[in-house]
Amino acid sequence: MTGYMLWNKQIVERNAENTLVSFQDRGYQFGDGVYEVIRIYDGKLHALDWHLDRLFYSMEQLSIRAPFSRTEINQLLKELIKKNTFTLDGKLYVQVSRGIQPRDHVYLEELEAVFYATIDRFDKPVDMWEKGVKVTLQEDIRWLRCDIKSLNLLGNVLARTKAQKNGYHEPLFHRDGIVRECGASNFYMIKDGEIHTHPANHYILGGITRKKVLLFAAELGIPVHEREFAVEELHDADECFLTATPLEIVPIIQIDERPINQQQVGETTKKLQQYYRKRVYDYQGA
Repeated sequence: MTGYMLWNKQIVERNAENTLVSFQDRGYQFGDGVYEVIRIYDGKLHALDWHLDRLFYSMEQLSIRAPFSRTEINQLLKELIKKNTFTLDGKLYVQVSRGIQPRDHVYLEELEAVFYATIDRFDKPVDMWEKGVKVTLQEDIRWLRCDIKSLNLLGNVLARTKAQKNGYHEPLFHRDGIVRECGASNFYMIKDGEIHTHPANHYILGGITRKKVLLFAAELGIPVHEREFAVEELHDADECFLTATPLEIVPIIQIDERPINQQQVGETTKKLQQYYRKRVYDYQGA
């Protein structure tokens, strides 16, 4: 754990008393806020511009008044890394709540948003990359605006906890018979060397790693189909994988009791992993 955090435009000690959350903060009471998780490689923020795009989009969709300009938060996050003399692999968490008011479902439009950011070490998950993970199908009970990176994650919390209690890394959500995404990651199926993944609409979160993977697949000449596909189509999958900012590309070797590719990492997934590692430093934030 690093020694300093960002608290409303001030860099303070991480255990400072003035960083305590008010009981009337709407983020605490309603999950009324948004967040981002940004990967750090060797002390440098990764894909910062894309993360800020999504952060401002999420605030706009919830009508949260941004407490900073894009230039301000860009500079503040870099100052936070410098203050912590952080030069390792890690992740930066930034959260914005709508603000503080007496508890009421209806929010006051003039509220001043509250925000903070922290940095923690996060090593490359090499074991997951090499061995893969298991996922389990679960009905998607989340709200219908998964494109917003909201603090309201109770559906994800319940699903991921249930999955891991039963020996799976992630739930694989399905709604109306359609495969959507995992509990904290985007999902991909490979058939005949071609990638199939859900379109980036309100049913899934448009992942930053997803964005890079689709770009890299095009550069490698791997066809990509952004489409809805049925749960039954998973039975014929040659390979599957998931992506997330901290984890990058992780092979899926089993869905419930059904092995994928004889529980081995597939060749197309390996190719994407290797190319991702070569290109990862091309997307450090400006």
